[in-house]
Amino acid sequence: MYKFNHFRNFGCRLIEVIYKGYKTLFVENQKIRIGVLVDKGCDIFEFLNKPLDIDFLWRSYQGIRQKNFFSSIFSKEGNFLDLYYGGWQELFPNAGDSVNYKGAELPQHGEIHSIPWQYEILKDEPEEVKVKFYIRTYRTCFYIEKIISIHDSTPAIFLNETIINESNEEMNFMWGHHPAFGPPFLSEDCYLDLPKSEILTDEVNLSPATGRLKIAHYSKWPITLDRNKKAIDLSKIPSAQTHSHDRAYIYGYEKGWFAITNKKTNVGFGLSFDPKIFKYLWFWQVYGGAFGYPWYGTNYNIAIEPNSSYPPNLLKAIDNNTALSLRPKEFIRTSLTAVAFESKGRVKEILADGKVIF
Repeated sequence: MYKFNHFRNFGCRLIEVIYKGYKTLFVENQKIRIGVLVDKGCDIFEFLNKPLDIDFLWRSYQGIRQKNFFSSIFSKEGNFLDLYYGGWQELFPNAGDSVNYKGAELPQHGEIHSIPWQYEILKDEPEEVKVKFYIRTYRTCFYIEKIISIHDSTPAIFLNETIINESNEEMNFMWGHHPAFGPPFLSEDCYLDLPKSEILTDEVNLSPATGRLKIAHYSKWPITLDRNKKAIDLSKIPSAQTHSHDRAYIYGYEKGWFAITNKKTNVGFGLSFDPKIFKYLWFWQVYGGAFGYPWYGTNYNIAIEPNSSYPPNLLKAIDNNTALSLRPKEFIRTSLTAVAFESKGRVKEILADGKVIF
């Protein structure tokens, strides 16, 4: 192949732009394009299936706010919800409600989702593009590095991550990924495939008026109970007319993966992850029933969130021994693979190399 690496318009490629004031990177090949908001938490705000022009990730009605946006009044939970537009965030070192840990006020979903990262282009060739993103937390003492790569003609991105405790004391943390999926990809034509696992519905009444799931109910995937004790198949995505809002936790799987498939468009999204680190999947389900701040009944989306810990709060995760920890100068590494695929029926497994087993 003729190689022309400057402003290339074929093979694997990237483009650096300013979008709504944010330093932004688009990485793509013949099959997919991802958009990374480098200046806002290194969010992946787009995961586009190019042949069908379908973005798997959810965008809220308010969209991405300008970089210079500031809330008129500060919430004790932090600014996550004021800035949340959908997409895919990384949650660290806290996930869920804000906490005070070792004197540090850690906001909802942690420190790194709304601040600028740095990046370095490691490889820029038609066969492969590889970019290193990195940051240091500001209220704790961690270094985080994430390398995203894309290969020629492969509809997948590969993430390799490292976290280092740079402090002189042992540090606890939660670590999670928060990809949310919405229309036009998400609809009642979608189903969710997971490995053999267990379900715990939320122990907190997240939405008393619109919750459909029985509180604190244990069962085996995919069947649980509704609030009238009738069986619900969580693998089947209902319509926005369900007007419900719930959360459940999936755990006990030996292999780490999930797949969402739209049987009408015959496309799907899959994620492979390390089940030894991400032992829980937080399943956030918003089927038109999240009323009040911040969505007021406007959103229809789900999020399937690999997370190290349960429940959603670092102090509670420490209490139940699900929090992770690193000794001084110790590090932890993991990898994830996100893939777009054409449907051939129900998914049996997503492999780390991006292969989909039907």
